[in-house]
Amino acid sequence: MKDFVKMTLAAMLGCLIIGFAMTIMAVGFIGSIASLGSSQPVMPREAVLTVDMSKITLEEQAAHSDIISSISGDGQTPVGIWQAVSAIREAALDPSVKFIYLKPDGTSGEMACIEEFRTALERFRASGKAVISFIETPSNASYYLASVSDKIFMSSYSGGMNMINGFSSRMVFLKDILDKLGIDVQLIRHGKYKSAGEMFIRNSISPENREQNQVMVNSLWNSWAEKMASSRGISADRLNYLINNLELDSSADLLEHGLVDELMTREELEVRLTGLYGVESMEDFHQISLEDYATLKAVPDYRADQKIAIIYASGEIVDGNDDEQVAGDRFAGIISEVRKDSTVKAVVFRVNSPGGSVLASDKIRKEIDLLQEVKPVVASYGSNAASGGYWISSGCDKIFCDASTLTGSIGVFSMIPSFDNTFDKLGVGVTTISSNRHGDMYSGTRPLDKDEIAYMQASVEEIYDTFTSLVAEGRGLDKEYVDEIAQGRVWAGKDALGIGLVDQTGGLEDAVSYAISMTGSMDTDLSSWGIQEYPKPMSTIDMILGMLGQNSSVFSGTPLESVESAFKDWEWSGKEQMYARIPYEIDIR
Repeated sequence: MKDFVKMTLAAMLGCLIIGFAMTIMAVGFIGSIASLGSSQPVMPREAVLTVDMSKITLEEQAAHSDIISSISGDGQTPVGIWQAVSAIREAALDPSVKFIYLKPDGTSGEMACIEEFRTALERFRASGKAVISFIETPSNASYYLASVSDKIFMSSYSGGMNMINGFSSRMVFLKDILDKLGIDVQLIRHGKYKSAGEMFIRNSISPENREQNQVMVNSLWNSWAEKMASSRGISADRLNYLINNLELDSSADLLEHGLVDELMTREELEVRLTGLYGVESMEDFHQISLEDYATLKAVPDYRADQKIAIIYASGEIVDGNDDEQVAGDRFAGIISEVRKDSTVKAVVFRVNSPGGSVLASDKIRKEIDLLQEVKPVVASYGSNAASGGYWISSGCDKIFCDASTLTGSIGVFSMIPSFDNTFDKLGVGVTTISSNRHGDMYSGTRPLDKDEIAYMQASVEEIYDTFTSLVAEGRGLDKEYVDEIAQGRVWAGKDALGIGLVDQTGGLEDAVSYAISMTGSMDTDLSSWGIQEYPKPMSTIDMILGMLGQNSSVFSGTPLESVESAFKDWEWSGKEQMYARIPYEIDIR
């Protein structure tokens, strides 16, 4: 007994020592990180604004600090699209900024952010200042940005690869492998184009899904191709001919066909840049990065008497209070908070969501309706505002979207898997004892019978009717017409405008300007308004503490609790699992 007591006390003492040491390490780590972030960038008296797309990533909302980014090792600083376009707008007015030097290689991210950033560069040029680009390995995204420039210089070194080749969409179908595993999936849906669960029930694409994807991909590409071609003084047909016939192989090919202005080495580029700047050497060529300039200039005015709130609904729509997604309860609380803030005169509801839970979508929509009773609410769509993303925002006072926004997908589905054949293949026996005839219909241990399928279909039809009614009311459209353009079909923003699902093409900056105009204020100067972003970005310290807290959860829970939790996940929650979601999201590189 004494030995056991000694062992127990020794173990407890060891845990205390380890815990104390970890606390000291954490405090030291936080102190080191905080000191790294204490230095403020300095704006030279005169400088070139350098935009190096390989060093930044454009995001809907920069919820992560550059310090965390450097720790993660990805080498890129996240910059929110509002901060990015605000910095470019300020640079156009700033006499200290001579011109923009754009290095578009490495551009990646969501289409809407890239599209809106290009628009900001166009507006910078319209102010009378130049944008100069240097490109080495052009891709769809990098050339799309570069094409806005006054001059495009390209590396004359061999070995670079041209990847301007158009867009493509890929879909994976799992029915054959699920059959081999003994997994049967029953898909209950409304909408002949509602393809979110199609990958589980087919081994190839349906005709309707092929049709909508081909139209969508063509529309997305055409909107980019037209801008690239127009900027270079050629037709979109000519650009597509060059791409389709693989005539843009080397840098010399791009020069020959007018897609770049000159080929040069880095040394020759430096001579050209210093000449434009008015100095003789790069030592006197002062630069400031976009991320540093945004830190200095795109700073929210928290003391402003008049504010516009931007609420970012970015991510999957889920139930509860999830911090990483558009959680119904959490966002309902955020919207309620904004509604009660008298300093917020109007709201921009920035939606970038493929949809998700119907229950959560309805909670958010009802709070938006309440918000509209006291303040103007303008929707701004990012890359996705489809299914649930459209549900929550279709009633806003005005809807802006980008040409590349995926929107619509007005449809509903529920998906129930059955693992009974899998259990047979694995030699697992399952016995179910129920109090009622259909007590186990969501257990996943058997397929639904015809009565249960009819029961689920009735729920889907009821929710689809609610969805189309909301859209008809919010958009001032006939319900029968909404049903015609709905059916789960996904539309590119450019096409969504033509059928009345949105009001105007334009980015976040356009939506904010319109929201200001709706307040009735005589002061419509965007720079004089405070912009308050929600959800409020976490501070660096909060993020670090959150990371440490998450790590500690590895040690929580007994093995038995983990097993019980895993078995709970087998139980489906039935009618609550109704989804309004598109089956894909698009990133462009």
